[in-house]
Amino acid sequence: MLKEREYDRRRAREYARRWAYGRNPLFYNFTGIGGDCTNFISQCILAGCCTMNCRETFGWYYNSSYDRTPSWTGVQYLYDFLTANEGSGPWGRDADIDELQIGDLVQLGGADGRFYHTLLITGYRPGTYLVAAHSFDAFDRALVSYNYARLRPIRIEGYRAARDPAPDCFANLLTGTALPGMCL
Repeated sequence: MLKEREYDRRRAREYARRWAYGRNPLFYNFTGIGGDCTNFISQCILAGCCTMNCRETFGWYYNSSYDRTPSWTGVQYLYDFLTANEGSGPWGRDADIDELQIGDLVQLGGADGRFYHTLLITGYRPGTYLVAAHSFDAFDRALVSYNYARLRPIRIEGYRAARDPAPDCFANLLTGTALPGMCL
């Protein structure tokens, strides 16, 4: 039976700080072949919950560059997963921009309605949120410095898991030692 658990926003931010300007060797770098932004943000979310959803196609997991769900690396697919997930792993909802906290997400979109970039909230500065990102690597970059037509805030409400994550899950992920929660 799944139990709702608290998403660790501090760990998501700590992971973002560690890997914003580098690449964790546990994950493929998608820069140059569609972008690495949502892959990086999925890693940050994983750091905050250490729980994947192993459902094929519509879950949220990463075992390798060729064994992962579309939601791990796709902007729209991540949104769809988070806002509809009733199974294991993280879940969230559409939010007002002023509801966001560290560890929540913002997706940027164009005038055509398509969302193309995912960012993690890392802090606040008067008049703006600070964010972390890949593809155009950043940590504590002002959200107002981005050029976009639409903004989609996503509040991570928590995650669901049948049991507590392994005690060394976060440390192994942060140091690039072992990939937690693999779906095999």
